[in-house]
Amino acid sequence: MKFRPAKAHGFTLVELVVVILIIGTLAALLVPAASRTLDRAKSAQAKNDVTQIVTAVNAYYTEYGKYPIATTNNALTDAQAADLFYTLRAVDPGSGANAANAANPRKIVFLTVPDAKSTTSPRSGIVQTNVLVNGVVTIPAGTFVDTWGTTYKVEINGAYDNQIPNPYSGTGGAGADPLKQGVIAWCLGKDKRLGKSGNNVYTGSDDIISWQ
Repeated sequence: MKFRPAKAHGFTLVELVVVILIIGTLAALLVPAASRTLDRAKSAQAKNDVTQIVTAVNAYYTEYGKYPIATTNNALTDAQAADLFYTLRAVDPGSGANAANAANPRKIVFLTVPDAKSTTSPRSGIVQTNVLVNGVVTIPAGTFVDTWGTTYKVEINGAYDNQIPNPYSGTGGAGADPLKQGVIAWCLGKDKRLGKSGNNVYTGSDDIISWQ
């Protein structure tokens, strides 16, 4: 009697197609879920950052009896924000408001922020060198950028009357205008625009604000 070896059983074309379809379906379900989880983590980090900024400015006020930068009741420019963050971190940039630690002579560290790793597309930290686009400075060194690469916005009550303009529409869900605050901070979120679709309305936007 002759014994014939059993034939190896491989996948048929139909079986392979079914497996590929199953893998594709699972990937289609998992990728959006992973993206939403990542977005929530980034938003949580941004919320922590704006809270830290406000806490640091208020701590400076408690220590020195004034705010760390002379300003009107408007959002700081990026250059002013860079001076602010140098001051709060007790870093002497060599020029500007905190040159030779002039604005923070006790060299108290009110804010601890990591350096942004990339010099061309910085994220989540302090920008180390001027970011240039077509030879123009778009983000100055010393500014604090969020996890999406946009600078954090800060507004300080330079009039010392506990009233600060709300950067969002008074009916846009971000509170009264003016706000009864000494300092506020916010960022523009993933879409990098103020309010929903850039319309200055906070409700429904992905912006992160310190006062809510």
